[in-house]
Amino acid sequence: MSLDARPATTARGDPRPGTAGAGELESVARDLAALQRDGIVGLQGAFGRDWAEQLREDMLTAFWAAIQRPGGAVARGPRRWYVEVHPEAITGFVELVTHPWVMAMSEAVLGPDYEIVELGFDTPWEGARNQPWHRDFPSPRETWHGRRITSLAFNLTGVDVTEDMGPFEISPGSQWDDGRAWNHEMFPPKEAWPHYAEEAVRKYPKLGDISCRSALTIHRGTAHPSPISRPVLVLGVDAPGAGHSALHDMMVTPAFHEALPESVRRHLVCRVVDELVPVTQKHDIEGLVMGAD
Repeated sequence: MSLDARPATTARGDPRPGTAGAGELESVARDLAALQRDGIVGLQGAFGRDWAEQLREDMLTAFWAAIQRPGGAVARGPRRWYVEVHPEAITGFVELVTHPWVMAMSEAVLGPDYEIVELGFDTPWEGARNQPWHRDFPSPRETWHGRRITSLAFNLTGVDVTEDMGPFEISPGSQWDDGRAWNHEMFPPKEAWPHYAEEAVRKYPKLGDISCRSALTIHRGTAHPSPISRPVLVLGVDAPGAGHSALHDMMVTPAFHEALPESVRRHLVCRVVDELVPVTQKHDIEGLVMGAD
């Protein structure tokens, strides 16, 4: 399987997310075990291709708007950018955050009061180079000492990933590495890179697939010679007190907020504003700006 994941029960052509039955939710225990072991797990065909193609359109629309304003797109290496968006910019936002697997994994790992704190996407374009091996933020004591995951990143691709599209590369099990002595507590020293490269696996998800990972698992984006960009959505979810909401600033309008299901409103960390303004990004990972080579 291209994502090293189990298939969903829904048909890939159905534009709606699947409805999980008892068997589907029971299998979350297996996915939790994989997440604890590897730091990443995936679900194939969680969404239909039509839904995923709309997601790609939404991300590229947001990218072209963001790249034209100062601070709208943050560099994550040469020819690679990260853009944060508000929920209203993503047509399928409600379907995403109410997907049974997303909700089940969030609650099982982070508790019933999990917080949705981040919505954005990473976009490498032709000419993007290998990133340095890294994690997305320093490991908290709960993780490096207590082996408890306090934050999750759900990722959804905007394309069927091929080898020339700079596949995401991740080193399974490295979410438990201490890292306190690393640069910014996020970047392993270069002498450790061969170890992570030897252990690493590349991911080739298809439209409609979704993955769930600890952002502490050591990873990198790889060189991207393809003329086709590879946008990938990031949904960040925290356990209460993890603190990453301070790095983000999601906003929604009153009408959008009122129309959200209560099951979404109670988890969404956001401001309700009369007029949406672009996100001023606070999570700039300085060590990624120059790339690794």
